[in-house]
Amino acid sequence: MTRTSTSGARVEIIDLGATYGRTRVLDGVRLTVEPGGWLAVIGPNGSGKSTLLRCVLGLHDHDGLVRIDGVPTSGLPRRARARQVAYAPQSPVLPEAVSTRDYVTLGRTPHHALLAAPRAVDRRVVRDVMERLEIDGLADRRLGTLSGGEQQRAVLARALAQQPRVLLLDEPTAALDLGHAQQVLDLVDDLRREDGLTVLSTLHDLTLAGQYADRLALLSGGRVAAEGAPAEVLTAAALRTHYGARARVISGPDGPAVLPVRD
Repeated sequence: MTRTSTSGARVEIIDLGATYGRTRVLDGVRLTVEPGGWLAVIGPNGSGKSTLLRCVLGLHDHDGLVRIDGVPTSGLPRRARARQVAYAPQSPVLPEAVSTRDYVTLGRTPHHALLAAPRAVDRRVVRDVMERLEIDGLADRRLGTLSGGEQQRAVLARALAQQPRVLLLDEPTAALDLGHAQQVLDLVDDLRREDGLTVLSTLHDLTLAGQYADRLALLSGGRVAAEGAPAEVLTAAALRTHYGARARVISGPDGPAVLPVRD
């Protein structure tokens, strides 16, 4: 089977800051993701999680520095950056009349000349990625006819067809039930372990974040309030302070689980 990526890259985020209008939404963010690692960014609504991913991708103006294997992304041409980093947004705009195969094939755009027809290698990568994500049977279906979980897999397949070294995922389990959420995260984890893909994601579900990611970064007020292993970041005190939540954190074989509690 064609590999969906080369080895993962090291991602460094150094003193990153960003604004929306006059509002400072990120300030002095410093994070590192090692090759093949998975860092999940968590935090309350409005803490800057999605903006952080968009800054790493170069879709949002920022100060500070983002480096991929030591190379500043600000100096990379857009197509070169797309061969390194792929992005699956939280709420993608899907062309409903386009077939799943054609949509996934768009992920090959950074690898060939503009407006060039797909080559044999492009068709092979697309076929292999769709098989791996178990949507090959949906190849001729229009995106508008797919379920939410199937669309989520198509978005992930398009990103993986780029053969990136770094995968950015913004709330990949949003609007999915627990079973489909686990399937998507299992797939990402398998790809990371098999291909060495580096993953930087945001996750709203704290239990899933604690059980799938190697490390967590807690954003609060646009700053990194805590960063480390899931058990170090997910504490009752941190949830009370930064989320205003009453919760117990239970240790398990796959990582910590967060259990809300009543007064």
